Amino acid sequence: MFVLLLPEIAHFAAEDPRVSAGSVTEGAIYGVALAGFVVFYGLEVLAARTTAKRSDPLPGVFWGYITVFALYSGLIGYLLFHQELPGVVNLLLYTVAMGLHFSITDYGMRRHLGTQYDRVGRWVLAGATLAGATVGLATVGQPLVVTGLFAFVSGGIILNVIKEELPNPQQGRFLFFVGGAVGYAIVVALI
Repeated sequence: MFVLLLPEIAHFAAEDPRVSAGSVTEGAIYGVALAGFVVFYGLEVLAARTTAKRSDPLPGVFWGYITVFALYSGLIGYLLFHQELPGVVNLLLYTVAMGLHFSITDYGMRRHLGTQYDRVGRWVLAGATLAGATVGLATVGQPLVVTGLFAFVSGGIILNVIKEELPNPQQGRFLFFVGGAVGYAIVVALI
């Protein structure tokens, strides 16, 4: 994610004449990334606290969680067609990375939301992703808006990666982790 999405933010920011290195707008863009991180962390805390003693969350918690993640999924779908580098290879890399990310996030959602997620939630999220992709394909985004969207989604993805995709430190294999990170960075750099 770091070598795929964060450079997208920097690239879009650099192309917008209203943004310069060290400007208030550049700081605001990274503030939006922090906001995405904070929003998704807050959502995680809320879900964990409200489902600790229940098998299924309260309806308001469920729909709040699903609504935020539907927006997140829709934005990821939208951004599919607003990449820094045009072309099939970059589109494929983004699609594979987000598909893997969604499969891991799906596990966490199921853990927090229980059977309601299987019955309703996953279909809402799938529909939101397709709707976002449809809007992304049909529209041309303003560079500063697209940068802000990439920033917000990047913050959410970073939190979700830390929370769901990294193993417990006692179970992790650090050298394999480093190898995977370096390997992925090389693949992205070669493109």
